[in-house]
Amino acid sequence: MLWSLFKILLFVVIVGALAFGVQTLLALSGQVTVEFNGGEFVLEPLVVILSVLVLMLALWVVFKLAGFLVAVMRFINGDDTALGAYFDRNRERKGYQALSDSLIALASGESREAAAKAQKAEKYLQKPEITTLVVAQAAEAAGETDRAREAWKTLVTHERTRFVGVRGLMRQKLEAGDTATAMKLAEKAFALKPRHVETQDTLLRLQAKDENWDGARRVLTAKLKSGSLPKDVYKRREAVLSLADARDQLAKGNMDKARAEVFEANRLSPELVPAAVLAARLHAESGDERRAAKVLKAARAKTPHPDLAAAFADIAPGETPEQRIKRFQPFLKVNADAPETKMLEAELYLAAEDFPSARRVLGTLYESHPTTRSLTLMAAIERGEGASEAVVRGWLAKALGATRGPQWVCENCGTVHADWIPVCTSCEAFDSLSWTEPKGSAASAAALSSDMLPLLVGASTAGAAAGVPAIVPTPDDIPDAEEVEPAAPVNPAIVGTTRDVDEPVTLNGDARS
Repeated sequence: MLWSLFKILLFVVIVGALAFGVQTLLALSGQVTVEFNGGEFVLEPLVVILSVLVLMLALWVVFKLAGFLVAVMRFINGDDTALGAYFDRNRERKGYQALSDSLIALASGESREAAAKAQKAEKYLQKPEITTLVVAQAAEAAGETDRAREAWKTLVTHERTRFVGVRGLMRQKLEAGDTATAMKLAEKAFALKPRHVETQDTLLRLQAKDENWDGARRVLTAKLKSGSLPKDVYKRREAVLSLADARDQLAKGNMDKARAEVFEANRLSPELVPAAVLAARLHAESGDERRAAKVLKAARAKTPHPDLAAAFADIAPGETPEQRIKRFQPFLKVNADAPETKMLEAELYLAAEDFPSARRVLGTLYESHPTTRSLTLMAAIERGEGASEAVVRGWLAKALGATRGPQWVCENCGTVHADWIPVCTSCEAFDSLSWTEPKGSAASAAALSSDMLPLLVGASTAGAAAGVPAIVPTPDDIPDAEEVEPAAPVNPAIVGTTRDVDEPVTLNGDARS
């Protein structure tokens, strides 16, 4: 505002000065005499002033013409000139217009149109950090992988766009299934931008799939430092990596390293069931039964998994069924209301041939939460109490069509796994398995093949010696719908087992004690 006022005042002063000067010249008397080439010229003062102004204007025109000629020569020579700047601005305007059209076409799903416009923008702008990126994305959208690959490679050669180019090539290799090359590119991208979350996740998944546990640990630490991973999740996944490494060390015979990794995994994540089971068995082997029991109870408080009961039984393998029931009482008090606890206690009483107690502790679980295992336990109880074959087969028919209960399920894709593993076999997600009941569990049970029969449902070894026959049904044992009512649809399935508690058995990843 002040500057504008100053310019207005300056213009008024100049105009006033010029007017005053002209008025002064007109008021002067006299003449100007000019002698030139023997002649004498008499001029009025105003004519002299006008002549000077005309001469100055002529000189200005001459200088401008000379500047124009110089500019033309410089333009022909290739130097930067005002004329060149004009053409540059025109080219830049067309380039940005083509770039804008390309982005709009790309967002509209017109990939080929976007690629053509991007090439036009690249021709006009000559800025690969902008146009080549759009070319690569448009080519990928159009399915032109070779053209996209060349564009990504071009971006790799520029400092500003190197990470973008490496990431684009990495995604192409992942889509092509070349995980080995993709992992190398992911490592390069991670080195360029260690705080990039998507790159961290991709590299962690690839390294876990490749069982590169040390590399996965470095990425996990970087995620923690960058703030993209909560500390509790970090500890859980660090425990998973330690457990996976411990399994490898056990397979190689490196017991000291394996023990250290297992105990570290259990320390970081006491509720991780496979780590607790392995740590407890290592403690038991070294004679520290008290520590082994403590580890299993801590894990059971979070997840009442049957493998924990099997490991707890292994602490004292030579005890009688009655001794085992007594020793299991503190263990059963942990998460006492869980269905797994009721089924575990029923199995213990079945092993001791105490069928009424087995029925009592099982309660109405077969009604409130009917699963293959709970219904099979009812079949074993009925057989032990002398029920007819029709009643026993009716329970087995229901068991075959029931859900299998909790299993190791991938939270990412829903795939059911027989055993816990660090990486899902279907979607390759890391640390995605949880012990839960899958959706559509009955359907998954029905999908099991018939070669899993016969069903192992029987009394303990002691019970068999006492004359209680074991139940080993075949498909012919399953009654017709009109023979036993009500009965669930007959679907081949694996069910739980009651057996001598001195021999924990694992069926389809479910260890029963």
